[in-house]
Order: sequence, then C-alpha cells, then structure tokens
Amino acid sequence: MSTRTNAYGQPIGEPIQGWTPRQKPPRLPLEGRYCRLEPLDTKRHGDGLFAAYTSAPDGRAWTYLGPEPFTGRGEFDAYLERNAASTDPLHYTVVDAATQRAVGTLALMRMDPANGVIEVGHVIFSPLLQRSRASTEAQYLLMKLVFETLGYRRYEWKCDSLNAPSRSTAARLGFSFEGVFRQLLVYKNRNRDTAWYSIIDGEWPLVKAAFNSWLSPDNFDTQGGQLLPLAEIRKRLVHNAPAAMAA
Repeated sequence: MSTRTNAYGQPIGEPIQGWTPRQKPPRLPLEGRYCRLEPLDTKRHGDGLFAAYTSAPDGRAWTYLGPEPFTGRGEFDAYLERNAASTDPLHYTVVDAATQRAVGTLALMRMDPANGVIEVGHVIFSPLLQRSRASTEAQYLLMKLVFETLGYRRYEWKCDSLNAPSRSTAARLGFSFEGVFRQLLVYKNRNRDTAWYSIIDGEWPLVKAAFNSWLSPDNFDTQGGQLLPLAEIRKRLVHNAPAAMAA
C-alpha cells in the first residue's frame, strides 16, 4: 500500500524515475539449452507442427482455444499463415534442440509498450513437448526476453477459469493469481470467465533464479526425472531472497 500523498492528502502511487515506453519484441530467434524459439514460419515449421499436433490421441488440447483441432493440412496451413503474418500476437515456434523438430507454439500478445505490459498466450504444446524440460524453458526464454532485454514491468497469463491445467501451469511457473473477470468473452458459442495471473519486474529475479536451478542438468537424475519441482525450488529460494536476486 502506497504511503505517498499529493497536495490534497490523497494517496498516490510510487514514482517511476526515467520511465520510457518499451520496444515491441523483435522477430528474432531465442536460443536455450533444450529448445529454440523461432518466429513462426509456415514453410519452415508447417510439416513438423502438423505432425506434432496430429500425434495427439484426441482434441482436448484445443478445448479452451479459439480454433478446433485441425485434420486437414490446407486448413492448418491457412491458420499458420495468418499467425505468421501477425505482429500482435507475435507467434513463436518451439523447436526441440535434441531432435530439431517443431513441437509447439506460443505467442507474445496484447502488447502495451507505453505501460510496459505484455501477455503470453496462444500456448499450444504438442504431446512431443508437454511435460518436458523444453516446455518449461520455452516459457523461461520469453520471460527473459520481456523482463531483461525489453525491460517490461508486467507479464500476464490469462485463461478460461475452467481450464485447470492452464491455471496449474501458471502457478507452477511463478505467476500470481489476481482474480476472475466474469463473462469477459464469448467463444465457441459459450461463456468464458477469465482467470488473470501476472509476474511483475520486482518478482523476476526470484522467478529467474528458480528457473535456472530447475533447468540445470544437475536437477535431473539419470532417467531424466526432476529432483526438485520448480515450485519447491522457488519456495526454498524465498527464504534466501538476497542470494536469489543476485543470481
């Protein structure tokens, strides 16, 4: 709670020194240890993405998204072309570093450079990417771009309030739940109450430290199983915040 007041005795927010509008994300690749994010390109990524998405046993991954599952290649390519041409949302393809296969997509969207606010969305991870180190690293690479390279103040995650897996993922990644906006959208001829989450710049050092610890090869056994969950690492780091923020 702010303790500053103006000349009328009214409480006002803390000052932000030297603030300037941020730049929009560049259409450039982002390199990680387990994956690479590349700006979506239909010719480059279409075959891999179609194969990855159609490898799913059913269409449950699309329940809370705008489109329905794609079965025809022509319809799918038209969808990719629209997304590839977009600048907001700016869609990225997740390329698995081990296989060099395109295995999923996600996007930066609702860009507000004047206020330093941006959202991650359109997250469509195929079975080849789900519950992998690469899936977590893909999220980390976008956060690092937003907070460190571009200097944004707020990073948002929103989803259908009934989408339990998405809400669980947001919490696991370090987002704070802010509430539910009732009857915010109509999609697929049904109502959507939207759950809102965010990470702000002051939280980023701790969130980053937890990601770095979790993504380290030392956090996995010889069978590839994690030794400590991401949320548990973050919880432990809270008790040693100064060291975490220096990481």
